[in-house]
Amino acid sequence: MYQIQSQELRTLTTAHLAQTMSLLALNIEELGEKIHSLLAKNPALELEESRRCPQCLRPLRGNGPCPVCSHPTGSNDEPVVFISHRWDIPERAFTGGSISPDEAPGLDEYVSEERSLALYILQQIAPALAPAERPLAAHILTSLDEDGLLSIPPLEVARYHHVLPSRVESVLHRIQRCDPPGVGASTPREALLIQLEILGESREVPPLARRAIEEHLEHLGRYQVHELSLALGISEAEGAALVRFIRENLNPYPARAHWGDWHHGAPAAAPVYRRPDALIRLASPNNPDSPLVVEILSPLRGQLRLNPLFRRALAEMEDARRPAWQKDLERARLLIKSLGQRNQALAQLLRYLARKQRRFILQGDLYLTPLTRAQVAAFLGVHESTVSRAVAGKTVQLPNRRIIPLERFFDRSLPVRAALRSIVAQEEKPLSDSQLANRLKTLGYPIARRTVAKYRQMEGILPARLRHGIASHI
Repeated sequence: MYQIQSQELRTLTTAHLAQTMSLLALNIEELGEKIHSLLAKNPALELEESRRCPQCLRPLRGNGPCPVCSHPTGSNDEPVVFISHRWDIPERAFTGGSISPDEAPGLDEYVSEERSLALYILQQIAPALAPAERPLAAHILTSLDEDGLLSIPPLEVARYHHVLPSRVESVLHRIQRCDPPGVGASTPREALLIQLEILGESREVPPLARRAIEEHLEHLGRYQVHELSLALGISEAEGAALVRFIRENLNPYPARAHWGDWHHGAPAAAPVYRRPDALIRLASPNNPDSPLVVEILSPLRGQLRLNPLFRRALAEMEDARRPAWQKDLERARLLIKSLGQRNQALAQLLRYLARKQRRFILQGDLYLTPLTRAQVAAFLGVHESTVSRAVAGKTVQLPNRRIIPLERFFDRSLPVRAALRSIVAQEEKPLSDSQLANRLKTLGYPIARRTVAKYRQMEGILPARLRHGIASHI
């Protein structure tokens, strides 16, 4: 009997843990769907529609959160964390309320859509185009092949729109100097020459590079260093260095180069954040030193409980049918218990994050404290996978009503990217990635130039040559 009892205990514990972890990984929308699905399948489960606090189960009168659980403890450093019904939150409390333009979420907070090369380039040159030039740009961009080369002659565009060829050449010239450079060239050789010209504006290029591209492109394409060196009258070492420079910095097929967030592997679409899993606000909105209040939202309009009629019927049921009904009752009891532990795990996590990241919550990305899931797990005394499940897919609404993914609390790049945005906003003339890296180093962010380029693309900041080009046309 002892062995049987022990086995049953391990099975129950495993089922309980698995159910809790499964619920913890769901966001508020998914959790609501899951619970309502189980309500429809399990007669032992019931949703009591009386208003009770999901945390302490006290009856609630009127609207608003539980007056006991939501009451500050008196310490400004200790956040107030409690659970409330989603339906008790007024509509104006969400992002749809009245907020200033500076507080409004950016476009990247809502959706990130896949961009074609044509759209990516059009977004770069649109501010510099006159209204009459936009149809010309659209015609050119929609005529690019998969390598980014122009598949029709510019004269055909001019004839179609009944404009002078010089108008088309002017628009084409701007397109060819966008990111990626060389797009819109008619041949790979022309694309390389355009890229070489643009590269020469910011750094020194080998003096024979242009001649090598114009006259000996076949040697470059086949990596024939010996033949190229003989044709240019230079040593093989110089020829190898020249070929290496061209291969590392130029691309005869511009569309195959790295360009934009989409080409770097960003997701085709991101979820639209309409309802957060938790709200964070100040206890006293006019007092920035008041404690933070974290309100974890429950998707239910009421309280889950065991169906009393089902339990009464089970007691009176014949022995043959009782085991099946008993299993339904155990599943319902397990769900209620697991749901309570999910809420407790989320409350512990958000209490810690609100305490640790208070400055980030109130003042912005620049003040994020570097933090890892492993550190949080060690502090809370749980496994790292538990923290990962609690974070995945969840969103929170900050006091300024921005809705952000909970994962952002662990994004170490945020302070660096905020500093990068500030530097670019204040620059008198466009700074190169190397210059930006030096500026960031003086601010205490020693990162490589390639990392600056990565963060610049993540923030939607154009390269220096394109920022200079747009600024000169405004």
